[in-house]
Amino acid sequence: MTNKEKMLNGIYYISWDEELTLEREKAKDLLFEFNNTKPSLRVERNEIIKKLFGNVGKNCWIESNFNCDYGYNISVGDNFYTNVNCCILDCAKVTIGNNVWIGPNVGIYTPNHAFDSVERCAGYEISLPIEIKDNVWIGGNVVIRGGVTIGENTIIGAGSVVTKDIPSNVIAVGNPIRIIREITEEDKILKNLS
Repeated sequence: MTNKEKMLNGIYYISWDEELTLEREKAKDLLFEFNNTKPSLRVERNEIIKKLFGNVGKNCWIESNFNCDYGYNISVGDNFYTNVNCCILDCAKVTIGNNVWIGPNVGIYTPNHAFDSVERCAGYEISLPIEIKDNVWIGGNVVIRGGVTIGENTIIGAGSVVTKDIPSNVIAVGNPIRIIREITEEDKILKNLS
């Protein structure tokens, strides 16, 4: 089994493998092009993202600077928005649903390095997938680690570190993250304006 196959199957692998290094460089070249294309050239920027990502829905809007490892493990649904300085380390699948908004300086990290220093220095890591379901809002400076699922309609408060699954329809914040409360009918702005 190659290191790429191990990476994609959640098995410890060597990240400095030649094949993986070349694929990261290819992604970095596309990212350089994307991050240096004028923001007003929206069509051209989206075409670069379509070359980079595994799947891109309608109305994808990504602010510069954006960074990722491979790109092909990232799938975003319709009406996706991420603010500046988003970093998605996509050594495993990162699946993002429809109508997901991501604040500035968010890190989505699928890989985890070996705990043993000798193994870590040798380049061993393991990567676990991340899923962000529909209608999620992620505040600024959030970190999401591998193996996590965030349920639909949920809000992740700014500065949170997401280390475990978060259910649907809740507000969760903190380091480590904790659920504060459910989102209710009382939270609707239009209901409260009438």
